[in-house]
Amino acid sequence: MSTTGERRAGGTIYQQVQATPEFGDLRRRLRRFVFPMSALFLIWYLVYVLLASYAPAFMATRLAGNFTVGLLIGLLQFVSTFLITTLYVRFADRTLDPAAERLRHEIEGEG
Repeated sequence: MSTTGERRAGGTIYQQVQATPEFGDLRRRLRRFVFPMSALFLIWYLVYVLLASYAPAFMATRLAGNFTVGLLIGLLQFVSTFLITTLYVRFADRTLDPAAERLRHEIEGEG
């Protein structure tokens, strides 16, 4: 029975797993979601900051009562955060978790 971090031929079990095509595929799937989604959110946030800095009159435009464009966009930042979280959870449940579970079973089966 192996212990966590035990050395095997070719490195630790973790190094061996990292070298497998299955782990590489799992990492690629994660990156294909995380990097574009992070970039999209950062751009969305940057647009908000730039509008607040360089278009204050636009951001102060009243939509209803004291409710302004700036407040609407600010609130949409929160909505987009929850939306991204929901999308990630669905993506992980459908794509990442099953592959990670298979990989985990393979690793545990070696011990």
